[in-house]
Amino acid sequence: MSAGGDQWLADQIYRLEGHQWALQNAWVTTHVIHKGGKWLSAFATLLALVACFHAWRHARWRTWRWPLLYLVLAVALGTGMVSLLKSLTHMDCPWDLTRYGGLREYVGLFATRPADMPRGMCFPAGHASAGYAWVSLYFFALMVRPAWRWRGLAVGLLAGAVFGFAQQLRGAHFLSHDLWTLVTCWTVALGLYLVALAVSRPAH
Repeated sequence: MSAGGDQWLADQIYRLEGHQWALQNAWVTTHVIHKGGKWLSAFATLLALVACFHAWRHARWRTWRWPLLYLVLAVALGTGMVSLLKSLTHMDCPWDLTRYGGLREYVGLFATRPADMPRGMCFPAGHASAGYAWVSLYFFALMVRPAWRWRGLAVGLLAGAVFGFAQQLRGAHFLSHDLWTLVTCWTVALGLYLVALAVSRPAH
């Protein structure tokens, strides 16, 4: 962000799209990846929640109770933390900026925002969190099947990267917005994993 990498990458995308956000309302980026991805993540969360309830109601599933509860909370808190940060940082999307055909001047993350400038809601990247929140599958797998952990991590990274890059193509986010979403979701997942280990550890 501070070195200009955000703007450089966005400049290249904007130029390749004909100096406009040609993919802003495209069917693939808007309906398939943005809306479809959001519903897919919500459906996966619902499945995890149903499995969690089932595990706590049936003794045969007792070993899955804490891992499933962890997974549901990690996804919810990861996306929730990103939403909270978005409401506090007041960063604009690329498509809002005069550099890319918008109406606002760029204001840095720690710069003072003019009082008459509308609030920004673009940092970190909310849609990417619907994918990156699933990096928690890495820690979920550590609890139940450690050999699956890299596959779990790959699911979260791939989903977040696809969701995030699609939003960059639409002009909705800079690269740093997505990277900080990944950092936020990973930090939440790791912290909650450490708490889950402490809580679920049998008392001696």
